[in-house]
Amino acid sequence: MKSLSSINLSQDFSGLGGICRAIRTFVYCPPSRANPSPISLTHSSLRVSRCSTSLLSVTMEEAKKQALDAEKAALLVKELRKSFNSGRTKSYEWRAAQLQSISKMIDERAKDIIQALQLDLSKPELEAFVSEISMTKSSCQKALKDLKHWMAPEKVKTPITTYPSSAEIVSEPFGVVLIISTWNYPFLLSLDPVIGAIAAGNAIVLKPSEIAPATSSLLARLLGEYVDGSTIRVVEGAVPETSALLDQKWDKIFYTGSTRVGYIVMAAAAKHLTPIVLELGGKCPAIVDSNIDLEVAARRMIAGKWVCNNGQACIAIDYIVTTKSFAPKLVDALRLALEEFFGKNPLESQDMSRIVNLYHFRRLAKLLDEDGTSDKIVLGGQRDENNLRMAPTILLDVPEDSTIMQEEIFGPLLPILTVDDIQDSFHMINSKPKPLAAYIFSNDDGLQKQFVQNISAGGMLINDTVLHLTIPTLPFGGVGESGMGAYHGKFSFDAFSHKKGVLYRGFKGDTAARYPPYTPEKQRLMKALIRGDIIGIILALLGWSKE
Repeated sequence: MKSLSSINLSQDFSGLGGICRAIRTFVYCPPSRANPSPISLTHSSLRVSRCSTSLLSVTMEEAKKQALDAEKAALLVKELRKSFNSGRTKSYEWRAAQLQSISKMIDERAKDIIQALQLDLSKPELEAFVSEISMTKSSCQKALKDLKHWMAPEKVKTPITTYPSSAEIVSEPFGVVLIISTWNYPFLLSLDPVIGAIAAGNAIVLKPSEIAPATSSLLARLLGEYVDGSTIRVVEGAVPETSALLDQKWDKIFYTGSTRVGYIVMAAAAKHLTPIVLELGGKCPAIVDSNIDLEVAARRMIAGKWVCNNGQACIAIDYIVTTKSFAPKLVDALRLALEEFFGKNPLESQDMSRIVNLYHFRRLAKLLDEDGTSDKIVLGGQRDENNLRMAPTILLDVPEDSTIMQEEIFGPLLPILTVDDIQDSFHMINSKPKPLAAYIFSNDDGLQKQFVQNISAGGMLINDTVLHLTIPTLPFGGVGESGMGAYHGKFSFDAFSHKKGVLYRGFKGDTAARYPPYTPEKQRLMKALIRGDIIGIILALLGWSKE
């Protein structure tokens, strides 16, 4: 890993889509005839349109003055730490009130949220509602329902060596935490960890992604209106602001994004020995056996690829492995279902997100145009750079050393690799870094068990895709290069809580055997106590020895 001093943040962060630009100030207006949104997307660039003269009067010089530097970041953390140290975030009442406010915000501003997601990603309304609004609301409701139970100390047993005693595990908030979010699900992946941090009783700074500027601006405005501003803050900006935040001492950092930036966040956290959660990604595989309901399986694969933000999702299928004999049938089934879902010209479909920006569009095009890869396209390949539209594209048997098989795709391109025997797929998957998710489609119970036992991944799903992340009783997180730590449901509460062990004792039951001088009689008693030897304890107390 690079040392923090040697890291060029502008260069590394630019890998996420050219975010190393000068600080930009965005103003978001709900859509109406009188006040059109100030942010509109045309071609491959972001264009600011008229909302009102006063709204757009902020010059670049003024924006730079407003930008968060190290001094302002340090002051922000100091203010939040003061609020946290006052104890206000630790009560059940404060936590519940903030969660109720977020739930109310989602209900009252759902149209604004959908509009922001449309501006940032052209995300279809139903997809935005299901994958962002509904899931965030469910997280809120789950936390409110179970919060008292989560907060209650957990009683645990104690050994005879500490008798009489009792013990418990107390969940206490870490303190002041930093949450750095990402752009592909900019509402859900910002607020989901915030909900966990609030439930655990922390003071919070949220840094949304500037690559989704409409959602970032909306989050800053709405959270400022709905939650306690003395304990929960939103910082907008790009590399300078993120760097200033990472330079501070936090009690926990939660980062969602690329593995490359994950290294930077981990290096920054190491300076202060700050614990972290890294929600990264990787190349998520899907094994497809031949003994399946192919029509249903194809629909579910599409749901786990192109219906997931057009493949711009960390848990989207990155590549498929199947047998040589079954591959043609699989391609035909995917072709039929894709046409049913998105029509004969998918570039015109309103039910599929666009690519987030020009950088990522050209990155994907470069993967597709590489020598040895471009001639492997069996379906799709159409693209419209002006509108950042790219059709679902299937490639068959691309070289394993091609760039498309070495990097996380994060887009609508789907390689299908073939093997002679489906068992050979395990070795292929295990030869790559551990993914965030892994999928298998098979009716063979034995193959399913082998898959679970022999493939290491953050999470798994059998005969479907992506739905495992909707189950609040399952942890969601990576392993190895796909991340560390987990959240969702109580796992979110635990991610932002220190588990403090507490032992209670009175002044009765004190034994001289604990203290010097260590006579033979004391030694016999202590050894019997440590072994849990009841007969030995009784004999030692009577002054007798087993020997």
